[in-house]
Amino acid sequence: MAELAPLDETITLDALDRDPFPIYRRLRAEAPVCRVKAAGRTLLTKAADTKYVKDNPQLFSSDDPNTPMKRAFWSHTLMRKDGAEHLRERMAMAPAFAPRVIRDDWVPQYQKVAEDYVSRLPRGEMVDLFPALSGPYCARGLAILLGIEDASDADMQRWSQALIDGAGNFGWRDEPFARADRANEEMHALFDKIQDRHKAAPNNSAFSVMLNAAEPIPEKQIYANIKIAIGGGINEPRDALNTIVVGLLSNPDQLAEVKRNADWDKAFEEGVRWVAPISASSRLVTEDTEIRGCFVPKGDTVMTIQASANRDEEVMEDGEIFNVYREKILHQSFGNGPHFCQGTHVARRAVAQVMLPLLFDRFPNMTLPDPDAVIWRGFGFRGPIQLPVLLN
Repeated sequence: MAELAPLDETITLDALDRDPFPIYRRLRAEAPVCRVKAAGRTLLTKAADTKYVKDNPQLFSSDDPNTPMKRAFWSHTLMRKDGAEHLRERMAMAPAFAPRVIRDDWVPQYQKVAEDYVSRLPRGEMVDLFPALSGPYCARGLAILLGIEDASDADMQRWSQALIDGAGNFGWRDEPFARADRANEEMHALFDKIQDRHKAAPNNSAFSVMLNAAEPIPEKQIYANIKIAIGGGINEPRDALNTIVVGLLSNPDQLAEVKRNADWDKAFEEGVRWVAPISASSRLVTEDTEIRGCFVPKGDTVMTIQASANRDEEVMEDGEIFNVYREKILHQSFGNGPHFCQGTHVARRAVAQVMLPLLFDRFPNMTLPDPDAVIWRGFGFRGPIQLPVLLN
């Protein structure tokens, strides 16, 4: 019988949070299937394995009973469900993400928000784009899409971070859950308050389409769906935007080419490949199986590391390097299989087609004076949390 995957007791959650890429590089070479004690998970760092897991939901279930997400979100969310149950909740929100609705409702709204928020930026000054632009922009656009415009940009960002920190609290520490609890209380109070308005005037926002459906899902799950969107719908485009700005400003030749050809979509795909905003996902193993000759028992939790898969030497040449013009940009950053990210098309348009061209048009000589001043953080979710640029 095959043996269990090797156990690593040296990798810490703090090290993964600070800079996981050297760890992933070592694991891909030495132990692509590895039990990491600190995470309580079996990490999978090769592209073929992460794809295999996502493509086989019967064997690798999203219904992970050991996830801190349930505790953080006050509910068992659609992210942790399979089959018909997952599909019903996902489809409840689907009308808000229809291509026509994105094109006619959300892109014009994101355009207005982008122009407003970029116009507030001072010319000729050093500015940290994380709090000054990318966070508020993604928060406001999402609030409009979800139908919770009453929430301030600060509320949205605080709630999102509290949910993310809670869902990624694999050490089960008290403080992140306490912050998530406060955020849940505030969100539920707002959702309760605005229900009547949406019922009186139905619209294409996610909250409205779920409330006004012919056969609505239970209120608890409507709230959970909105919270999932808050948790993932700010940080994903925000971190992608910040990452792409770092990549382009660090590579002026590529930036010049991207501007010349309006290759913002290519820049977007390379940015989310280079540093995956959603870097890791957990799956529950439903029956004894083997991965790369390692025995993975029923009841184990595997963690697919998209951030590592995107740099796997078998599928990506020079994967550590940001290169918009590489031959093929392959990535798993938005997942695959039934849980492919529902907000992908909105994020792509909000970042690549709205904000990036506008920002670089308004500040054509923007620079990154000190690349070492860019601070990256995150294991489950990753991006720059400090991005000081000179706006010229």
